[in-house]
Amino acid sequence: MLHSRDLVNWRPLGDALTLGDSDAGIEAVWAPEVVYEASMFYMYYSAGGEEGEGHQLRVATAARPEGPFEPTGTVLTPDEPFSIDAHPFRDRDGRWYLYYCRDFLDEADGRVGTGIVVDRLPEMTWLAGESRTVMRPFADWQIYERDRRWRGSVWDWHTVEGPFVCERAGRYYCLYSGGAWREPNYGVSHATSDNPLGPFPPHRAPKRDRTSSAPSPER
Repeated sequence: MLHSRDLVNWRPLGDALTLGDSDAGIEAVWAPEVVYEASMFYMYYSAGGEEGEGHQLRVATAARPEGPFEPTGTVLTPDEPFSIDAHPFRDRDGRWYLYYCRDFLDEADGRVGTGIVVDRLPEMTWLAGESRTVMRPFADWQIYERDRRWRGSVWDWHTVEGPFVCERAGRYYCLYSGGAWREPNYGVSHATSDNPLGPFPPHRAPKRDRTSSAPSPER
């Protein structure tokens, strides 16, 4: 963690989260997001293998923003073999939602790969278990890896991840990343909805006008 009083000068505060004895076998913790509710700070993160193996969402708590954050021991997504990038969102009515990413292995409604879902947070340390699909990969630019060996099979794997949601004038905007984070094709885009639970149809850039010399964005 870093701390600043003016958003210009920063000083280190040390580690935000220290894993305990019960977390033996965890090699990496990813993508923390911290929110405040009812006099407590909640850190949502994923934990698992170094390259993403077995990552699942967890939550830690602290009485102060600088911590120390203590893991609650709760796995928020016990039925998901892979879940990452937790993003907690509080709506104007005070209700909480958790956006996160999981794998989709069927081609019925999109490309095989990692997509974004949302579930209600009835309490800050557990999910309702009623996840809805926000977005699945849908475009060529979202390719993560061709012939990827993952979960016992080989796939042309696509990815959308890293959701962040904001609300403006009753409209919900989900910003996200897509593609392979190690590669030049990694990019960002957005989708919109009139409900925090969706649906969120993806925003698609308009086709290029062949009569115009001005390029149009591809994402």
